[in-house]
Amino acid sequence: MLNESSEAEVKENKTTDADSATNTEANAATPASQTSEEAPAEHEQTDLSAAEEIAPDADADAGKTVIEETFVTEAISDETISDETKVEETSTTNVTDAEASAEEVKADKVSSEEAVNELIDEPADILAASADADVVADADVVADADVDADVESGTNADIVAQTDEEISADSEATPLAQQSDQPIAEPTKDDAVLFNQLALPEPLLKNISNLGFVECTPIQGRALPYSLSDYDVTGQAQTGTGKTAAFLITLFTRFWEEPLQTAKAKATPRALVLAPTRELAMQIEGDALALSKKMQMRTVCLVGGMDFDKQREQLNEGPVDLIVATPGRLIDFVERRDVKLNEVEILVIDEADRMLDMGFIPDVRRIVYQTPHKRRRQTLFFSATFNDAVMRLAQSWTIEPEHIVVEPESVATDTVDQKFWLVQANQRRTLLKRFLQRDQPERAIIFANRRDQTHKLVEFLRKHDIPCEGLAGDIPQKKRLATLNRFKQGNLPYLIATDVAGRGIHVDGVTHVVNFELPEDPEDYVHRIGRTGRAGASGTSISFVSEDDAFNLPALEEYLAAKIKCTQPDESVSAE
Repeated sequence: MLNESSEAEVKENKTTDADSATNTEANAATPASQTSEEAPAEHEQTDLSAAEEIAPDADADAGKTVIEETFVTEAISDETISDETKVEETSTTNVTDAEASAEEVKADKVSSEEAVNELIDEPADILAASADADVVADADVVADADVDADVESGTNADIVAQTDEEISADSEATPLAQQSDQPIAEPTKDDAVLFNQLALPEPLLKNISNLGFVECTPIQGRALPYSLSDYDVTGQAQTGTGKTAAFLITLFTRFWEEPLQTAKAKATPRALVLAPTRELAMQIEGDALALSKKMQMRTVCLVGGMDFDKQREQLNEGPVDLIVATPGRLIDFVERRDVKLNEVEILVIDEADRMLDMGFIPDVRRIVYQTPHKRRRQTLFFSATFNDAVMRLAQSWTIEPEHIVVEPESVATDTVDQKFWLVQANQRRTLLKRFLQRDQPERAIIFANRRDQTHKLVEFLRKHDIPCEGLAGDIPQKKRLATLNRFKQGNLPYLIATDVAGRGIHVDGVTHVVNFELPEDPEDYVHRIGRTGRAGASGTSISFVSEDDAFNLPALEEYLAAKIKCTQPDESVSAE
């Protein structure tokens, strides 16, 4: 009988241990050889080795499985239908278990290889598509063709161009201080850091001293030890805390200590600073020129509302070390290939929260993609606030940054004497006129919530022979610049401004800030009074509180974590 023949062969195989072991090894190689048709031979050997380490009993199980499979094959050849069905079910179960075990080992190996590759990959840069692109496409971003299409077209889909995987990996990274073998000692709030303690270049130290600065502000003292050591930094600080000097000192120190061996092509900066407004960008340019005096470093400012051709001529005059720009105008230059950002060593993003509010983030993303990958550049990211949206941007553009926070409460209360005067809404203009006429503050900024209100105030005060000018978004750029320069030079004592225009006012010596109306956003209040009491100097803020805006007080108290006490105006001002 055919069945008896099969049983005899089974007994013979079972009684011969050596033959059984030999058959086991030979048959165990059969699944691996089948797999080798789909994977390289080196992967086959690695998978088998991994399987032996993870499951020591795998050989015995695999041998038993293959012997049973052999019996099934012989039973089929003898055409024994009933035995075939029974043995086939058993064999199929065992083979499936062996394959599942092998697949688990293989999956673990692939997962480990992917994790290692993710850490060592160096994605290349992304540039706008062109026939003769100047740099290699960024591998991380090219992986998502839809996102690249949105970046090229400049649509709002740029906001989600950064992959969630990259953000997640960066957010789980080890904190900076834990990775360093010798952690940088961060100064405490009570420690005073002097600029001459930071090993800055002598010409830069001389320029800082000539500007009258000896001691670092809190944001400078805490950020510079990290930024000067080439770490990424995210800083939460209000305007007026000295963060502009913090990143400019970092840039010029790098330029001085690491001079170029060969000259760069024209319009190819070593550093880029992005700012949300023209006034702020021009203020940063002015600070850069003062700090880099006699250091042979070129700074060019690119902002809207100015002559495009003249700015292009400035770029072509010679090598550029630093470009300070607003996003829209820089995009214009990049699209015309007049500026190349593929060799940027340091990227600075200033007032990121304001850029987000003003809808500039899609343009900023397009610009960031023109620079080298974040693993091959240093990024300094500053914002007055860090909500979820801003934090996500910071995570996507930096690598394990040192996060530094200068609390807004200290900015608002330590150096500014805050007063809140109760006044009827229809008496605010009269109260402002009397205050300016009788107290005659040396230099003051009056903030209003709307453009039309600024124009009305300028007209009203001029009728009473009070010299002032307006600064609002609907005023021509040339006139705004002329007004701001007169105010800086001390030729104009009073400036009437809106919040957006006021963001770009960085003038020392402002003695008073007047809130003609309480701002709707508590953060704007801190920005306003930050125009005075700058860099440790003292100042006074006076806020008019009327029935029209008193409901904003609770939110402001919560933001400042302090109780606000409203009083009647000084008698000398309120008296008829």
